[in-house]
Amino acid sequence: MSKSKIAVVEAESEKFPYLYRSPLKFGGRVVKDVTVFRVALSLEDQNTKKKAHGIGEMTMGTAWAWPSASLTPEMALKTVIVLAERIVAAATSLLADQHPLHLASQIKPIAKRLAEELAASMKLTEAIPDLAIALAVSPLDIALHDAYGRLHAKNSFDCFTHDHVGADLSHFLGEEFLGKDFSEIIAPKTAPTLFLYHLVGSLDPLSKDDLNRKIDDGLPETLEDWIRSQQLSHLKIKLTGKELDADVGRVVEIDRIASRAFPTKQFSYSLDFNEACENEDYVIDFLERLERLNREAVPKIHYIEQPMGRDLRLRKEVTMHRVSRLKPVVIDESLTDLEMLRFAKQQGYSGVAVKACKGISDSILLSAAAKQWGMKIYVQDLTCIGGSFMASASLASRIQGVTAVEGNGRQYCPAGNKDWESLYRPMFKILGGVVPTELLNGVGMGFSWPRNILSKKYADLSQPTA
Repeated sequence: MSKSKIAVVEAESEKFPYLYRSPLKFGGRVVKDVTVFRVALSLEDQNTKKKAHGIGEMTMGTAWAWPSASLTPEMALKTVIVLAERIVAAATSLLADQHPLHLASQIKPIAKRLAEELAASMKLTEAIPDLAIALAVSPLDIALHDAYGRLHAKNSFDCFTHDHVGADLSHFLGEEFLGKDFSEIIAPKTAPTLFLYHLVGSLDPLSKDDLNRKIDDGLPETLEDWIRSQQLSHLKIKLTGKELDADVGRVVEIDRIASRAFPTKQFSYSLDFNEACENEDYVIDFLERLERLNREAVPKIHYIEQPMGRDLRLRKEVTMHRVSRLKPVVIDESLTDLEMLRFAKQQGYSGVAVKACKGISDSILLSAAAKQWGMKIYVQDLTCIGGSFMASASLASRIQGVTAVEGNGRQYCPAGNKDWESLYRPMFKILGGVVPTELLNGVGMGFSWPRNILSKKYADLSQPTA
């Protein structure tokens, strides 16, 4: 039983840039590189004075978190990284508390204030959005959960108990959740495997007929090659949300290629419109036209993601009730807090896409709320590589009902995985279309860190965690 409080006694950060092997296009934006932001910290038990280290890192995907109309992509990235650095600098000022969830509750208003101060000092013409703030906080939040698990020699997700947290869900989500325990959302053990959702970006060649230039780096070059080499069954398909004929044609062709590549495989598709649809009618027209052109493809659609703009309150008259009667419709960019989740539910959305890049704390809490309200839960990533993908997969493996996790870092930025392959090659070199999440059942966030990327101070994090 843990009743003692923990405090952050040291926290530091660093960043690492990586180039993509091929560009990723979504929502009209093309991404060619990424910066990983890493946080390492020390937690101390205020009673025993025992200390433990933890690390968290995340890809700073500002093209997703902050597609600014007034800032260049470079300036948006720089701003979020500066914000993340200031949040880390404030970590040692947090009041000691019982569990990372309580520390996360302290961090939120601090991060918001720091974002406002930064925007004012830089004379930005727009506020730093909540999604970008959550992204900036996420490496610290992951590191807190990692260190807390290590402090107690347990998997971090085994520490979501009343003994450790000292409260039930109502403390964080309101009286509606009185008496609701974390065991209602967190699985008792790590899922042995999860299906891998492979991304099909707007620029990705589907077959050799689409291949204009070969990369020749030993990895698959086309969707057809990826499916055959890794026996993939789950595909996340990026669509325009604006060009109906092109969107329908893209799915028809992807289904044709997939069926040709693996005729006996049962495929599952998620469709991501990246906020671009004008209204609910576009999605319905899409489904009806797809039904006419390729009836076999429609049952393969697992869910539809974020058809409308992220601030759903701007167009309250547009709902998703009709679409959700046909297929699950989930929010991604809109999932920033409990009230937005509640509003999305009222608007007809039937599921959520949680991501480690929004933090472990919020991912667990909002998943619990979604489950309580009868909504479906899916786990996606942000082209996560290395430790960020490991954290994402670990999160997915412990949320009840989740059967798949997105993992496209191996497609677009394999350089970020190289240091990890000696320890966890099956996590990055997929076989049978699944991620072997049974490897993530150790202490902390469930995995060890490669020794060669750790400073001497944090070398203990390279030790086997089982």
